[in-house]
Amino acid sequence: MNILHISHLYPVYYDLFWGKAVHNLIKSIASQGCKVQVVSPVPYTPFPINYLSKGWKLYSKIPNYEIIEGIEVYRPRYVAFPRALYFSSSGVRMYHGIKRLIKDLYKDFTFDLIHAHMALPDGYAGMILSQRYNKPLVVTLRATDIDITAKRSKKCFQALTKVFNFATRVIAPSPRLSKAFRSLFGREVSTICNGIYPEEICPLDKELRSKYGERQIILSVARLIPTKGIDIVLYALKELVKKYSNLLYLIIGDGPMKQSLMELVSNLYLDKHVEFLGQLSHQETMKYMSICDIFVLPSWRETFGLVYIEAMAHAKPVIGVQGQGVDGIIHHGYTGFLVRPKDTKSLVKAIDYLLGHPDEAKKIGERARKLILENCTWGKNAKKTIEVYEEALKSE
Repeated sequence: MNILHISHLYPVYYDLFWGKAVHNLIKSIASQGCKVQVVSPVPYTPFPINYLSKGWKLYSKIPNYEIIEGIEVYRPRYVAFPRALYFSSSGVRMYHGIKRLIKDLYKDFTFDLIHAHMALPDGYAGMILSQRYNKPLVVTLRATDIDITAKRSKKCFQALTKVFNFATRVIAPSPRLSKAFRSLFGREVSTICNGIYPEEICPLDKELRSKYGERQIILSVARLIPTKGIDIVLYALKELVKKYSNLLYLIIGDGPMKQSLMELVSNLYLDKHVEFLGQLSHQETMKYMSICDIFVLPSWRETFGLVYIEAMAHAKPVIGVQGQGVDGIIHHGYTGFLVRPKDTKSLVKAIDYLLGHPDEAKKIGERARKLILENCTWGKNAKKTIEVYEEALKSE
């Protein structure tokens, strides 16, 4: 089975977390016998728009082709604008940006099916390709599709409706998104969550743990952008250190908010309680997962959040946000905690409970680990995805 994957979400040199779940799924699908090609379109903006923000400048340095862990990734350019401008037609522009590359790839890689990893713009471009090549289309929806794009404008909602009505099969990466999708678009959807590789679970790194002595460690792993809620953790930490003087907050990741977050740490007099570790390799990140006491990421815009289940697989109590992708995997009070979005008080309460009840925190972590190993591994999820492909091919 030959699968053409279209996903602008894919790891890039400046953000290895970007689209990591998509890459892991594709890698696992390939390991189970499918042949894959990845087309990851990169936005291109004409002068002077491309000088309006640092993000647009970063795009220009992304290579046109690379191999990531054995997966070939093509990165053609397509004309894009800031999301507030003409986003409803972004799928058409993406199609025009990738159609020549797809035509060339098809000569040597006759794909059987197209899998788009977001509805707009990827799924819309995939829909046009599906019509042109007469191949079934599978679309994985994202939180952005449901929580933002569907509400952006009438035209955006119409574009999403067109994609979802056309798609042969639709996949949602969390129970919460499946429920929201059925309510909005009224059709069935397969729920296939993100996963972990059990062999990458790191046993307690005693040497690294000894570096921090008796300090209680809270960990976050994220790109440092506003929606991840790192500032909310810092405000919560300001209250918690009054009771837990040995508390240490470790932050793995980089991004545009790093400088402002460092300034916030100083303004809150938390310099002795916070360490910015920067962007680490996956292996190093897993070591820190092994030594933390609590994993916290109060992100209020999350399709699923791979780092949550990686922490859960390490038997750590995890704190996420109500109504986000991880809601439905984290069962409040049983396999983790869910707090209100942008709510410092509820975050303080959850962390305080876990720090004050270490035995219960350990039980929550153990239940979380069991849940993930039984339901959320990449091997199992790749198998489920391939079953969706087979259903799509049979229905055509």
